[in-house]
Amino acid sequence: MSKKFDVVVIGGGPAGYVAAIRCAQLGLNTACIDKWLNKEGKAVFGGTCLNVGCIPSKALLDTSHKYEEAKDKLGLHGISVGEVNIDVAAMLKRKDQIVKNLTMGVATLFKANGVTPLEGTGKLLAGKKVEFTGHGGTAEIIEADNVIIATGSVPVNIPPAPLTEGVIVDSTGALEFPEVPKRLGVIGAGVIGLELGSVWGRLGAEVVVLEAQDKFLHLVDQTVAKEAQKLFTKQGMSIRLGARVTGTEVKGKQVTVTFQDAEGEKQEVFDKLIVAVGRRPFTENLLSGDCGVNMDERGFIHVDETCRTDAPGIWAIGDVVRGPMLAHKASEEGVMVAERIAGHKAQLNYDVIPSVIYTHPEIAWVGKTEEQVKAEGEPYNVGMFPFAANGRAMASNDTDGFVKIIAHAETDRILGASVIGPNAGDLCQQIVVAMEFSSSAEDVGMMVFAHPTVSEAVHEAALAVNNHAIHKANRKTKAK
Repeated sequence: MSKKFDVVVIGGGPAGYVAAIRCAQLGLNTACIDKWLNKEGKAVFGGTCLNVGCIPSKALLDTSHKYEEAKDKLGLHGISVGEVNIDVAAMLKRKDQIVKNLTMGVATLFKANGVTPLEGTGKLLAGKKVEFTGHGGTAEIIEADNVIIATGSVPVNIPPAPLTEGVIVDSTGALEFPEVPKRLGVIGAGVIGLELGSVWGRLGAEVVVLEAQDKFLHLVDQTVAKEAQKLFTKQGMSIRLGARVTGTEVKGKQVTVTFQDAEGEKQEVFDKLIVAVGRRPFTENLLSGDCGVNMDERGFIHVDETCRTDAPGIWAIGDVVRGPMLAHKASEEGVMVAERIAGHKAQLNYDVIPSVIYTHPEIAWVGKTEEQVKAEGEPYNVGMFPFAANGRAMASNDTDGFVKIIAHAETDRILGASVIGPNAGDLCQQIVVAMEFSSSAEDVGMMVFAHPTVSEAVHEAALAVNNHAIHKANRKTKAK
């Protein structure tokens, strides 16, 4: 006799494990299937984010930032230190311990909430049945009233740069370099490429980023993108735009990369090469032909605004469906679907999902860019405030960047915002809250912000939208 659950979740990353926990909290008998095995061969939950994505990369970013501070910037504060060295093995050990703590935490949360963990793979069959195959190879059929697909995404590989053990790697391999490479190539100037390039660049690698697009960070507000490119270049990162990689050749422990740019064919030699050109939905061996779930031409599972698929009782969330591939977007979709299954009318506001790049300075944005607003023909005003005029940023010697807020010229409702600078992700979240409640720039400008904080830059940018900024000169401009 097959097992029966109210809900079966396929995938244990930020989408899947959050959905499973919330389903269980709502009184639904829930199981969560995941196939992940850690470096020790132990089954763990947490998906890409906890194991080889968001969390370990931020651990390395934090270590590398502290190293750079100690090496180059403490003297400004009157602090003298001896020779500063990096112990890469110790850095990786710390990263692995953080990952272990968090993945163990998911297991603890499953136990506390009554989620049944199933270690292995799941395949959706017709009639809301799931074929579960454990790591030992034994298969069984599980029945469910509802199935949530949350299988996430995997790195995109490109034919000109096939992965080669220890030399050409994807984002996972870039977390495990045993030593700092002398010359590091990165294919792709997106979030992953810039973050991983920053890690190893701070530790001493000469970093060259090859980006096929002619625009840097083309999805980001271009005022911010231009500032970011300037700052990253100043930090020593060489960013080559319009550089399309056409081939690679590995000889010994080095790789020669051939690429085309506006000047013709060129070559660069690197000790390591990171392929960071994006991610794709992971759906291999996931769906039977008669399960009723449809995918688009790019491999994303088709869902409506509440993450229902075309098959009754089957839902899909996270990186495997439309929208930005962000862990927080995935998690909130998991909560929404759990609430929907339990009979509640939950929904997700996709217009206010923030994005963050954890370089230094950080880059974060929410809502529409100025380019998008202009293209839509909306009348708008812009308010900007530089961290160079913020007291707390000056005290911390962290004054690069600015806050930019865009508001409708007639209603003053905030349409979007971008931040490049200290704690940009946290500052942007303040604007997310404001936008969620349909706040105007004036509303934010009337709020009281603690002094001295970098948050005051958000306050001043909101005031500047209507030419009311206090700590910078206001430029009298007509609405665009």
